[in-house]
This record gives sequence, structure tokens and C-alpha cells, in this order.
Amino acid sequence: MKVAISYPPLESEKGIPLLGQNRQFQWFNNPTYIYPMVPASAATLLKSKGFDVVWNDAIAEEWTYAKYIDFYKDSDFDVVMIETKAPVVKMHWEIIRELKKIKPETLIVLVGDHVTAFPEESMENCPVDFILTGGNYDFLLANLCENLRKNGGGTYGKVDASALEPGIFFREDNKIRTTGKFILNQNLDELPMIDRELTNWKLYSEKNGNYSKLPGTYTMAARDCWHHKCTFCSWTTIYPAYRVRSPEKVLDEIGVLIEKYGVKEIMDDSGAFPIGEWLHTFCKGMIERGYNKKVIMDCNMRFCALSFDEYKMMKQAGFRFVLFGLESANQATLDRICKAEKIEDMVQSCKMAKKAGLSPHITLMFGYPWEDEEQVQNTVCLGRKILKKGWAHTLQGTVLIPYPGTPLYKECKENGWLLTENYEDFDQRMPVMKTPMGSEKIKEAVQSVYKVAFSPEFIVRRILGIRSFADVKFLFRAAGKVLGHLTDFGKGK
Repeated sequence: MKVAISYPPLESEKGIPLLGQNRQFQWFNNPTYIYPMVPASAATLLKSKGFDVVWNDAIAEEWTYAKYIDFYKDSDFDVVMIETKAPVVKMHWEIIRELKKIKPETLIVLVGDHVTAFPEESMENCPVDFILTGGNYDFLLANLCENLRKNGGGTYGKVDASALEPGIFFREDNKIRTTGKFILNQNLDELPMIDRELTNWKLYSEKNGNYSKLPGTYTMAARDCWHHKCTFCSWTTIYPAYRVRSPEKVLDEIGVLIEKYGVKEIMDDSGAFPIGEWLHTFCKGMIERGYNKKVIMDCNMRFCALSFDEYKMMKQAGFRFVLFGLESANQATLDRICKAEKIEDMVQSCKMAKKAGLSPHITLMFGYPWEDEEQVQNTVCLGRKILKKGWAHTLQGTVLIPYPGTPLYKECKENGWLLTENYEDFDQRMPVMKTPMGSEKIKEAVQSVYKVAFSPEFIVRRILGIRSFADVKFLFRAAGKVLGHLTDFGKGK
């Protein structure tokens, strides 16, 4: 059986879609490509089981849609898996309709947080054959494909439902069937190490603003966040439980990335990097193996989770960039979205990380339905202050989107907060929730935090922080990203 992991081109005047492996979808003027770890794992797992696997990320390869269709016509795929999200799910419905007209016998599989929240919706609106719910769809896809192979290659999508794992939706006798609620009980250590050649890792090794040194790539020590309670996070839909790989497995993978591929920087894309004994074992291993001298490590982390000594340990182990979600400068908002952190503690944690020699990156969100202009300006001012004072290295401002399936989306429906229910508008180009300030002022607030990059105090700090030519190149790449973000949130966008 021949299986494709595919990202069809999504052509739009809005720009380049940031779709793969992304918790918050956005169209970018300046393209960014994130290595999609779970699809890459799915491709590798299938190959290890004897399937003929094709990696086809036509977005990262910057294909036209016409080229993609010609490629598909010439292919002989038995199964095609596509990852989708709310803002582009209707585009995928149209694409699936066209693909099924071209080759009705090819089975189409959809995955992602949106179809996990509303699987029947996509089954009803397009001729998709299967939907895999939950975040461990690499395991589910392998289970499905093995079932299809056993049943004669999956002619017309016939399956033995009793042999399918929970979480799969399919069609039988013109009705939508399901194997039940997905379960995150798989052992991540049983997955083979991702085949980087198969999954064309170089496509994602440069066009990413997080990297200070190139080439860079991704790992994923855990799925997804050990807090997993933030009401706005779309990945709480697919990862309601936290699953972790062993630190030894992750260290072995890093060794291969260093020695075989010459990787200079690694971003771990766990929603929150493991802490406690796991983190201590990992950092000790980085030092003992000498990886801390050969590669830079980056990760996502929650504020207030670590002590100053642990931040210093991470620095010694080779960590540089640590991404924190600040989200709002208003405690009432943080409590409402279940952040479970205090503002003063978060700021202090950021200061400690910077003092330990790390480069904190903070994220801010704007457009909460209950925040007035004064509260929004609190967040703007705190974000600008943190950057000007050098407590954080970089920041990211976004428009808050209530993704379908999240508690925030449910709250919006209950309170009549949605300005639109058109999924294509859920793309961070504009607020989709009613706010006291209005949409344009929310976008102005996002632009305002990015404009701190042009303040003399910030510029002087960044210049004084230059230690190598690599730092200079990183600053130029970062400047391009800032200008791109200013364009993303410009008027009329």
C-alpha cells in the first residue's frame, strides 16, 4: 500500500498558511515553516511497518495548486492523510471533493484539533473517508492502514471495525460510524526515531524565526502540556492528557541530529517541556554526552515551574531560547482562562530565566471579550516594559481566537460573543469575538507591542548583546519577522 502524508497548497491573497504542527493558525506574509512532528512520526511509523510512504508538503515546497493536482493525477496513492484546522477546513473540504473526483478509489484521511472537536461535520460536508481524532494519530493511522492492508488494500474503504483503535470515524452502509472516544494510552517510546530524510527535514530548517543558528530542526519530548487547562488552547482538544518520551530516547535522537545531520539548534515543541526528575536527567545527559557544546536547545515552558538553579542547569545543558505564555497583564483574565499563575510571579520567573543566561520569549494575546481599553493597555505596557528592560529577549503578540472545541469557544457560544461563525475568519487577521474596544483597536494593540523593537532602549540592548556573527544574522532575520508581523496586522488585513 502506498500512503501519502500530504499538505495541499492553500492559495490565498492573505499570504502563506502556518498550518503544520501549529496550535494557532495564521496567514503570514513572511513565510514560517514548522516541522510537523506528529505527521513525521506517522510517516516513519508506516515505513517501519512496510508501507510505501510519500512525504508531500506542498506548502513548504511552495507548489502551486495546479502543480499539486498534476502530481496527484500522476500518483497511485491508496491513502492520503491531511492535517487541517478550523480556518482552512472548508478549503480542505473543497480539495477533498476534487481529489475524490479525480481518483474516487483513493482513501482520504483527515486529522487535527478541529476534526477532533467536530468529526461528523467534516464527514457530512465532504467525501472524506476517515477522520482520526486525538493527537496520537500516528498510532491511529498505522492501525487503520494495517487494517486496510489486511482487508485487501481497503477497496472502497472497507474495514474491520472491531480491529480499529478508539477514535476513528468512518463510513459504513452510507452511515457515519465511530470506534468511540480516542484514548491517549500509547507508549511514545515505542515509536521509531523520525526518519528525517523521508520527511524532508531541510524544508523546515531555515525559515523559522526561533533559530539563532542554522540549520535548525524540531524534537517533541512530550505531547503536549502538563498543565493542559488553558481555556483558549486548541491542543487541549487533542491532548487532554500528558504523555512523555523517556529522556534517554530524546537524548539519543539529539545525538543523531548532531552527528548525522549537522543540526546547530533544536526547538522542542512539547506544549510544556517536562520538568522535575525528567528535566534533571535530561540536562545531566546533555552535559555528560557533550551535546551542550555542540547544539543549542530551545523549548516551551510555563512560568513559575522552575527555580533559579534549574534555569542555570538548563543554561549549562545548552538551552538558549525558552518560550513562555504571559497572555495578559490582568490577573482577572489569567484566572478566567485557567492559567493558574500570578502576574508578579510570572514576571519574576522571566527575570530569573534571563539572569540565568537564557533568552526568554513571551507571548501576549489581545481581544478578550471582557477586557476594556485600560486592561488592554496594561498588557501592551507590560509587554513593552519586559522587552525594554531586557527581562525577555523577544515577544509575540496575537489576536485571541476561540477555536472550536475549546472551553473558550463554548463560553463564546453561551454568551453570544462571536462576531462571526465563518471558520475562515478564525485566522488571527481580525478578532472574531465582541470586545469593548472594537477590532481595529485590538489590531493596533498587537502592532504596538511589536513596535517596541524600534525603541532606542531595545535596539541598544540588542546591539550590546551581540557576541558573534551568528548573532548579527539572527538579528537581521528577526527584524524581517517583526516587519512581517506588522504587515500581518496592518489595517484592512
